[in-house]
Amino acid sequence: MSSPVLWTLIALQLALGAFDTLYHHELTERLPWRPSQARELRLHGARNLLYALLFLMLGWAQPTGVLAVAVLAVLALEVAITLVDFVEEDRTRRLPASERITHTLLALNYGAILAFLAPVLIDWIGQPTGLALVSRDWWSWVASAGALGVLVFGIRDLAAAGRSDRLVPPPPAALAAALVGRRRVLVTGATGFIGSRLVEALAAAGHEVVVLTRDPAKAPGLPTPLTVLTRLDAIAPDQRIDAIVNLAGEPLADGLWTLRKRRRILRSRLKVTREVGRLIARLEHKPEVLINASAVGWYGLRGDEPLIETSAARRCFSHRVCEARELAGERAGAGVVRVVNVRIGLVLGTQGGMLGRLLTPFEFGLGGPIGSGRQWMPWIALDDCVRLICHAIGCRDLVGAVNANAPQPVRNRDFARALGRALGRPAFIPVPGWLLHAALGDFADELLLRGQLVIPAKAISSGFRFDQPELNGALAAILGEPQPEAPRPGIATVAERPALSV
Repeated sequence: MSSPVLWTLIALQLALGAFDTLYHHELTERLPWRPSQARELRLHGARNLLYALLFLMLGWAQPTGVLAVAVLAVLALEVAITLVDFVEEDRTRRLPASERITHTLLALNYGAILAFLAPVLIDWIGQPTGLALVSRDWWSWVASAGALGVLVFGIRDLAAAGRSDRLVPPPPAALAAALVGRRRVLVTGATGFIGSRLVEALAAAGHEVVVLTRDPAKAPGLPTPLTVLTRLDAIAPDQRIDAIVNLAGEPLADGLWTLRKRRRILRSRLKVTREVGRLIARLEHKPEVLINASAVGWYGLRGDEPLIETSAARRCFSHRVCEARELAGERAGAGVVRVVNVRIGLVLGTQGGMLGRLLTPFEFGLGGPIGSGRQWMPWIALDDCVRLICHAIGCRDLVGAVNANAPQPVRNRDFARALGRALGRPAFIPVPGWLLHAALGDFADELLLRGQLVIPAKAISSGFRFDQPELNGALAAILGEPQPEAPRPGIATVAERPALSV
């Protein structure tokens, strides 16, 4: 067991496994928060506990005789669990290419480990039964670190599997209750975080859904029935479209705002919105409404100033993007289609958005406020966002800008406390603002360190009622926890802010 090649392979296995867990399972796939993956999580948890035992045994002990046979049995059990896990993954979800490549490298590297380890185990099996404590210099500490890591994630995965039943979202059909009659709705960006839930709600409520996607491979994950298009010019002029929901566009929060990234963000929004405009111009029967996705970034960086739909803007990159999208939407409507520019806040859900990125660090007790923590966060629960979009489709009085955020925005420090409470974890580790600004520049300033105190004045005046107007209740519902009896101290309420006329 003193072979540096063997221990190098073990260290490589640890590194690949850590990458697969953190990048794929936690950050991109968010497996611990997907109720459909309970069985996969149990398999991961069991395998990680076996890994913890193996790493400690190989790092600090030399089992011989029957105990060496037990080690061999554990290795065989790990292989069996991995094979079952591969089948479960293919059955329940579509693995991204990077995860498949990582799994292939893990399998090849594990085979190499077994090839080097087999002669050692055969030698140990031939000796009298015993267990000798040994030290393998710094490799023992590498094995200890690996054992601790897989033990923590193993326990966490088993606990996550146990809570899966509580994470099942409510029936989607009720989210589209505002739409009377059967509608034919075109949705761009239908495979995204908001779009997929919207499509699910519309389809469940019996509406006919047409989706535009640039990647047809993602469409099988959407609920049926629906019509999938890769080009809007495939829609004939005599086809009926009752409403268009335009959500497509390069995400603002994915990647640094390099010059190239800024151009992609802007062009993607303008391109699809102009295509929607050309479609409307071709259609013989014009849609009733165009719901055009914008964002609260339209207002720019405004500090503690309360903002409603008629408030002025302050120039910055996010304002430029939102303004361009809204103007393109108005042009697409051409004065004959009602256009609603939905200025969406921070959408909360486990499978995307800001909350999806925060769950892992907060669940491991590493969360806390960002920068000063005083910046406002205009949040909205995912299902309320979908309900508001459906409300905007059906409410003929709504036109122009509509703020899509809960009526009780909170400061970032209060959000961190609320999320920590909802997860039963401390939330006191701050992220230094100077560090974020130095690393991310305008991206950090506009999306992380500064905020807007946005009030959904037009939504409220139009009769819309939020199912989750208060943060603690929203987090409890999203995370499958019992609903709190009353708002906790520290969460700003409407009564604590200046009165606004609607």
